[in-house]
Formats: sequence, C-alpha cells, structure tokens
Amino acid sequence: MSSAVQTMTPTTRTAKVAPAIISLAMGGFGIGVTEFTMMGLLKEVEQGLNITTPEAGHLISAYALGVVVGAPLLAAVGAKLPRKHLALGLMMFFSLANLTSFIAPDYGSMLISRFAAGLPHGAFFGVAAVIAASLVPPTRRGWAISMVMAGLTVSNVVGVPLATWVGQAFGWRLLFVLVGAIGLLTLGLLWKFVPFQEAHPEASIRRELGALKRLQVWLAILIGIVGFGGFFATYTYIAHTMTFVAGIPSSLLPVVVALYGLGMVAGNIVGGRIADKSVMGTIYRVLPGIAVALVVYAVAVHWQWSAFVMVFVVGAAGCMLVPALQTRLLDASPDAPSLASSLNHAALNVANALGAFLGGVVIAWGWGYVAPALVGAVLAILGLGVAAASGLSVSNGPAAPT
Repeated sequence: MSSAVQTMTPTTRTAKVAPAIISLAMGGFGIGVTEFTMMGLLKEVEQGLNITTPEAGHLISAYALGVVVGAPLLAAVGAKLPRKHLALGLMMFFSLANLTSFIAPDYGSMLISRFAAGLPHGAFFGVAAVIAASLVPPTRRGWAISMVMAGLTVSNVVGVPLATWVGQAFGWRLLFVLVGAIGLLTLGLLWKFVPFQEAHPEASIRRELGALKRLQVWLAILIGIVGFGGFFATYTYIAHTMTFVAGIPSSLLPVVVALYGLGMVAGNIVGGRIADKSVMGTIYRVLPGIAVALVVYAVAVHWQWSAFVMVFVVGAAGCMLVPALQTRLLDASPDAPSLASSLNHAALNVANALGAFLGGVVIAWGWGYVAPALVGAVLAILGLGVAAASGLSVSNGPAAPT
C-alpha cells in the first residue's frame, strides 16, 4: 500500500471506506447497465439496425474487444497518475463514449462506438479494485473487491431490467443516454468521496508492464478467459433462449434479467467471503460448480418454472469466481496492482467475446439455443484444468499467496 494509506488511522479508514466503495461501485453499476442490457435488447437492436442475430452479437464482442485493448493500455499509461484522478478520467471517457452510441447512425459506426465504450471498462475496474483494497486490511481485500463489483451485479437487478423495459417501450437507443447520466453521477461521487492517494513514486509504464512477465499472471488470465466463457455464452443469447425454448413472453424478459442479476449479486457476495479464506480453493470449487449449473440449465430451460430457477443459479455460480480471480492477480503482481487488476476484466471480456462467438457458432450450426450452455460447461472444465496447472506450478516453485 502507498504511504498515504499506511498513515491512516483505523477510525479515519473506517469513515472513508463506505462512501468511497459506494462511489466506485456506482461506476460499476453504469458499466453493468451498458454491457448487459445489450444482451436483453438484442432482438430490438437487430430490428433497429436491420441486422442478423450473429451480427448483433458482434456488437457485444466489439465492446468486449474494447475492454481487452483498453484495460492494459489505459492502466499502464495512467500508472503515474494519482488513482483518484485516473478513475475520474476513465469515467468521463466512458460517459462520452456511450453517448456516441446513442447517435451512431448505422451498424458500422455502432461497432466503432461500442468498441470505444469498452476501452475504459477494465482499467476503471482495475483502479477501483486497487483503491478499495488499499482502504481495508489485507484479510478483507476479497470483501472490498466484491463490494466494488457489487455495482456491476446490482445493475443486473435494478439497472438492466429498467433499461431493458425502457428500450422495449421507448427505443433501445435510450439505453445509452441512461448510461451517460449514470456516468456523470459517478463522476460527482468519485470527486467527493474517494480519498486522494499520491501515485507510487516508482510507478511507471515499464513497472506496470512488468506484470506481463509473470507466468502466474497469464495463468490467472487464462482461467478467466476459458472458465468464464460459458457464463457469457449463455447470457448473450438469454433473450432468445427464454422466449423460443422456455416459451416465456418477451414482456417478462426484464424479470428474467433481474433474476440473473440477483444470482450475480448473491454469487459475488459469497465469492468475496470465501476468497478471503482461500483464493485458489475458491477457484477449484467454483469452476466445476459452473459446469454443473450450465448442464442442468440446458435441460431445465425447457420448462418455464425451472428456467426461472436456473437463471438465478447460473448467475450466482458464475459470479462467485470473480473476486477470487481479481485477488489472485493482485497476489501475482503486487508491484503492478493497477495493470494486474485491470487484466481480470480484460480476461472476462475475452471470455465475453469468446462466449458470444462460440454461442453464435453453435446456433448457426442449427444446434439450438440451449447449445451455448453446453459449450459453456465444457469451457468451465477446461478452465479448471488451467487452474490446476496454475496451482501445480506454484507448489513446484516459489511460495505464493493462495
């Protein structure tokens, strides 16, 4: 931790933690709304831009690609900035980029604007996680990170269903105006409540990029890419699965999304708690749980009542993994925390792009809308294999946090 944080008294630290984390979580809320509402409005986007379902899925992939490119790039470039200033700049970029999506006139410009909107996503979550972790004792880092991520998960309970309803009733482009407004609100909260911390005196682009030389960093990234791909393979096409397979009316899709979000909130909270006990143990247990949940989902989605239940379960299972992966990356690169932390979101958005792509492929092959969930189960098991390799390489090498 920086010297600025180390000199804080327990009373001062406690007084600053809650409003600071809420402010950071609000940024995650806005990011969640723009990222996940597109999946619930996929049919409206198809009709509005006169494109096919796979082409609409490419808009989601474009956003994810922006996250992948922007996370390491912006985190490294901003290494010398005070963390609060970096968070403010990233949120301003995010707000403006989303407003360009509102005015994008055609499919090509929409692809570009969605890519641009994704650029600050990972870097913001990265610096937000580092700020939150610096405000609490080391034994509560998983909890602090999960509370920042709670903004993303809560957005799926409140923001995404609301934005989905607004998009269905008044036009899908209004999503981006809503997100821009949330971004501006976040700017005010960050400015007021997040404590200022001087940049590390040795911070540099070269120091941050040094994280990329570590095997454990790359293995943690790969766990996220492969293991979490199934979550997005399922979620990307959830609107089609619920309407065409489960037979749920389109008017109830906001309820479906809210249930998914409630599962994500529950999984994120539980994941943060258990990650504080054992990071790798959490990863080893959650990945096979995701695989089982996705297989059961593929069967249960044929009946409406069980489809509703498994939407919650899949959301919970997937999000249990995130705090552990975030903490694992911080452990693997303590001298480059911003970049390491942002790489988790780059990994998850490669998983987003991978899941959306593979889900679209099996649908295009005529395997049906339940096929992406089965692909996701396979990905989760492959991710478990990567996690096992990561743990084995630690046990055979220098001691590392677990």
